[in-house]
Amino acid sequence: TSKKLVNSVAGCADDALAGLVACNPNLQLLQGHRVALRSDLDSLKGRVALLSGGGSGHEPAHAGFIGKGMLTGVIAGAVFTSPAVGSILAAIRAVAQAGTVGTLLIVKNYTGDRLNFGLAREQARAEGIPVEMVVIGDDSAFTVLKKAGRRGLCGTVLIHKVAGALAEAGVGLEEIAKQVNVVAKAMGTLGVSLSSCSVPGSKPTFELSADEVELGLGIHGEAGVRRIKMATADEIVKLMLDHMTNTTNASHVPVQPGSSVVMMVNNLGGLSFLELGIIADATVRSLEGRGVKIARALVGTFMSALEMPGISLTLLLVDEPLLKLIDAETTAAAWPNVAAVSITGRKRSRVAPAEPQEAPDSTAAGGSASKRMALVLERVCSTLLGLEEHLNALDRAAGDGDCGTTHSRAARAIQEWLKEGPPPASPAQLLSKLSVLLLEKMGGSSGALYGLFLTAAAQPLKAKTSLPAWSAAMDAGLEAMQKYGKAAPGDRTMLDSLWAAGQELQAWKSPGADLLQVLTKAVKEGGGLVICP
Repeated sequence: TSKKLVNSVAGCADDALAGLVACNPNLQLLQGHRVALRSDLDSLKGRVALLSGGGSGHEPAHAGFIGKGMLTGVIAGAVFTSPAVGSILAAIRAVAQAGTVGTLLIVKNYTGDRLNFGLAREQARAEGIPVEMVVIGDDSAFTVLKKAGRRGLCGTVLIHKVAGALAEAGVGLEEIAKQVNVVAKAMGTLGVSLSSCSVPGSKPTFELSADEVELGLGIHGEAGVRRIKMATADEIVKLMLDHMTNTTNASHVPVQPGSSVVMMVNNLGGLSFLELGIIADATVRSLEGRGVKIARALVGTFMSALEMPGISLTLLLVDEPLLKLIDAETTAAAWPNVAAVSITGRKRSRVAPAEPQEAPDSTAAGGSASKRMALVLERVCSTLLGLEEHLNALDRAAGDGDCGTTHSRAARAIQEWLKEGPPPASPAQLLSKLSVLLLEKMGGSSGALYGLFLTAAAQPLKAKTSLPAWSAAMDAGLEAMQKYGKAAPGDRTMLDSLWAAGQELQAWKSPGADLLQVLTKAVKEGGGLVICP
């Protein structure tokens, strides 16, 4: 969609950065510029400053990664537009005036960013400010490298983290630049999208058919290497990893069995958290299936492309010294709280608690009582199956028209269960078994409500099975339905019929009550049918 919640197209980048700074006391704006800086610049005296940036629309990159242990500041352009040279130079001067010993510019490999940051660097150096610049290209899409080189993608965030840890440790400007360039060569990123995004005030950047996805696209909606047919998450992840690690690909990541990597699953902006989790699971399984050790896993939104519904996968080859830099403390708001332990080799599940032992059935299964239970249940099930369409028709007048279907599903589940053997003769055990069965097989709110009713109704029947106990069982079931379902008699729910029947069953609490006479009246008042074996 091209609809956007903005105040104006022209001012949206300024407003977004202002909002971030307004809500983060660790940040400040540089007056007259679209620049955000650490609010504790004076504490950086004698250390290297790190500046990055680029076009807006990639949030939380880059301003979300400002903080101790990461970036010193960020220069933001308009949406998908390189920042102004004057603002970049102003940011360099600001950190220099705070007493830093040099500035490293971390730039994604796009022509506009290289030119503008490069020009600002030259002007700052002419003023006597020590400035170095590293250009990050981590795109693994193109099998044959173009003259412009690999595009800068989400892996740049990992460079922010590594450089930030080095700067925080007091490492010098040239050494940080040297180490960062080495790390960048051991990293690759590949994106895939289900559809495009739209810059505020503009139409979508590209069109995809309903059954297509774009493989290898850039973070501004640039074309990828090819369009593929829609497939499962497992299939798409396998395709991405195959492409990224294929040695015939000039931009591949040299990941092999036995390699240790940091894995980053990045939401390009419009993917649901549910899909993100599915992709993360598929990526972990696929990498570990290739014999790759996942040292750290980062899953979330790190570098977006506005509302683009897609993901990018980043792999960074790591050793222990590099992992220490990844694990180093940072106050950057958008950096996740990553556990400093390997993902691979960790136990991911625990044994479920054993089901409590049931008390032995005092009446042998298969006896006369059990057979009567089975006959009653069979008659109830066959009646429900015969009423499926009638109940659906009644429900269509007041609801979603699936009442008969839902109850038929329950009836078939009970019939299958009865085929496995005779039901328990104990009423309490029978109701408990039926409760579990309906919760698992019936589905919907009806399954939950019947499950609640039967679970609660079973409790009074554990001690006695007299008529007063059966009446108490009905009371307990109705109370549970009201407590958790929040329905009351008269609300025109399934509770109304059961409530009316329950009121009649109160007569069973009186000495000498007639079982069938009271039961018949209860069924009549409840609006149901008398079903006899």
